[in-house]
Amino acid sequence: MKYVYPAVFHPEPEGGFSVFFPDIKRGATQGDTIAQCIEMAEDFLCLALYRMEEDKLQIPTASGMKQIESETNDIVTLISVDTETYRRYYENKLVKKTLNIPSWLNERAEAAHINFSQTLQKALKEELQWSEF
Repeated sequence: MKYVYPAVFHPEPEGGFSVFFPDIKRGATQGDTIAQCIEMAEDFLCLALYRMEEDKLQIPTASGMKQIESETNDIVTLISVDTETYRRYYENKLVKKTLNIPSWLNERAEAAHINFSQTLQKALKEELQWSEF
């Protein structure tokens, strides 16, 4: 599920920004720089929406940018997240796969005490050039 919600970045007197989502009443986040705030806002929003989905709660409708009340120095921006990608990444439920390899390769691998599952996972990650695991 892909979502886009407006976020308010409020400058703090001591530096950095607090970040909140007017439509999400589950807390807030913060960061020292705009880049860090965007990253933290994405993480916060995705986790909040993911939990709502898991708890079977009503997902609030996102407000329009013009509906957002903010102070003079606030930055109002849109944050986009995909809870399905988050779910796939963090739900590491194992899936059983059946595969065929030559018997000579199986014998050598077993003699070398190679973990087949671990080796296959490593090879797939390398093949997919997936560095986030």
